[in-house]
Amino acid sequence: MKELILEMEDYAQEKNVPIIEKKSIAFIMKYIKDNNVKSILEIGSAIGYSAILMASATNDAFVTTIERDEERYMECLKNVKKCGLDKKINVVFQDALDVNLSEDLKYDLIFIDAAKGQYERFFEKYKYFLKENGAIITDNLKFHGYVGKSDKIESKNLKGLVQKIENYIDFLKDNEEFDTKFYDIGDGLSVSTWKNEK
Repeated sequence: MKELILEMEDYAQEKNVPIIEKKSIAFIMKYIKDNNVKSILEIGSAIGYSAILMASATNDAFVTTIERDEERYMECLKNVKKCGLDKKINVVFQDALDVNLSEDLKYDLIFIDAAKGQYERFFEKYKYFLKENGAIITDNLKFHGYVGKSDKIESKNLKGLVQKIENYIDFLKDNEEFDTKFYDIGDGLSVSTWKNEK
């Protein structure tokens, strides 16, 4: 398992595939253990790195992960199989905004780590599938140190993306349904839980 994780890290670096930072996934794995998380929905599989680590955090953690890029989806399937976790990880090949989940599905943890510009849409779509005591964790809220400095960015595309992340952070802070804590870990994480009146 450790060997495959290292292989995946090398592959991600070589092919320029974004994977979660080690400190961030360590935080999430601890969260899974501490909160008895059994069912996890991940938006954005990439090559399966975070799904594999989340599924291996405890014996009874089960992950459904969604990926729209075919090459990454195939790589994710391959890695899940190599780890022998195909009974604990269900990989879905589809755009997360097009997925129709059964209404009775509910998750202990929803992890958002896909297209940064769509974070708010992912949050709004999938919050209905979160259990009452569940959490939505979002990664990359610092976005390599650019967040909070969008006015200094010259690239139009990068500036637009960073502004969307900044808007998402404001959306979380002002949200009337959720309480959100922000963590300066890795590339920036948030943990959102339903407010008590839910």
